[in-house]
Amino acid sequence: MIQLKNKSELERMRKACQISAQALQVAGEAIKVGMTTLELDRIIHRFIVSQGAKPSFLGYGGFPGTACISVNNEVIHGIPSSARVLNEGDIVSVDVGAFYDGFHGDNAATFAVGTVSPEAQKLLDVTRDSLYKGIEAAIAGNRIGDIGCAVQTYVEENGFAVVRQYIGHGVGHELHEDPEVPNFGRAGRGVRLLPGMTIAIEPMVNAVGEGVRVLDDDWTVVTKSGSLSAHFEHTIAITEHGPAILTTP
Repeated sequence: MIQLKNKSELERMRKACQISAQALQVAGEAIKVGMTTLELDRIIHRFIVSQGAKPSFLGYGGFPGTACISVNNEVIHGIPSSARVLNEGDIVSVDVGAFYDGFHGDNAATFAVGTVSPEAQKLLDVTRDSLYKGIEAAIAGNRIGDIGCAVQTYVEENGFAVVRQYIGHGVGHELHEDPEVPNFGRAGRGVRLLPGMTIAIEPMVNAVGEGVRVLDDDWTVVTKSGSLSAHFEHTIAITEHGPAILTTP
């Protein structure tokens, strides 16, 4: 069941989303060559706790980290590790959420480690821009399919592939709520967007092919092609005046 939030609830949720956004910003500023993904995870954890919030992902379904940290061909759900060292030219996706005052915020971004290849930079740019194409379509009266169609069209026009096995979602009191928010679809189809809906739009884009598989750790999702993957996400609210991005620092 889709939960519509009133003005008071949106204000409370906005704080959780701001903490999530600030945690992502802290992560992006901390990333450097030679650090481990576990070190990065601990930096994110310290920040969230310092704000009086709780990491949304820690322990969720048994996940062992504060953030999902996925490198290169890892799409999502990468487990922070002392053995995973970031190298020059890597791309690293950080997906982080914070729970505060009864609400979750959820956001993600993919960062360049040092100087990356032109191909990797294009993947980052296209994936980030596809997120905003999806947000532009998140207008009251439109449908979920309008969001997915906008993302998919832009990604495929640029020669990349949208992951279909994992999608966006509603977010609020729970980390994952209705409705599902695919990054693909047909315009004019699906659930109608109403003021008070809060959703996480999160394109996951592969350089080559949409196929993915899960590693033996039962969490880390990688591209079947071995190609790079990028991931960007915002939590937004549907309002009478257009989409409002809640995950802003």
